[in-house]
Amino acid sequence: MVSQFDSSGYTIMGKTAELTVVQKTIIDTLHKEGKPQTFIAKEAGCSQSAASKHVNRKLSGRKKCGRKRCTTNRENRSLERLVKQNRFKNLGELHKEWTEAGVKASRATAHRRVKEFGYSCHISLVKPLLNHRRRQRRLTWAKEKKK
Repeated sequence: MVSQFDSSGYTIMGKTAELTVVQKTIIDTLHKEGKPQTFIAKEAGCSQSAASKHVNRKLSGRKKCGRKRCTTNRENRSLERLVKQNRFKNLGELHKEWTEAGVKASRATAHRRVKEFGYSCHISLVKPLLNHRRRQRRLTWAKEKKK
């Protein structure tokens, strides 16, 4: 928790994140010693209400904001397994196999999850390989253009 001290020695509190591990351990040890909550809060560098909530175990962390995910971690791992089995499948095929496995998610969701795994969803370029005849033609063309 971030706190600032002004010239009079009072703590100026602002909107902050949840308690750090260090603050939680300070609160726990001082509470076991039987110190008052105001003293505990001052030593830990947090508000008295935050120390009280931690002591009473009411402060379990911040709730996630935003819409809940439509897929579970298990379903995400199944999609990742499908991607790893064949990296050259397109997104449509991956989504079809994923929905056949019993997951109810849109194609856009599948695309987001694949990108979260670190894979890129793009169509690979298809071009002919160079055979001996094409290699010779390319070499003669390059020699003509050299001059």
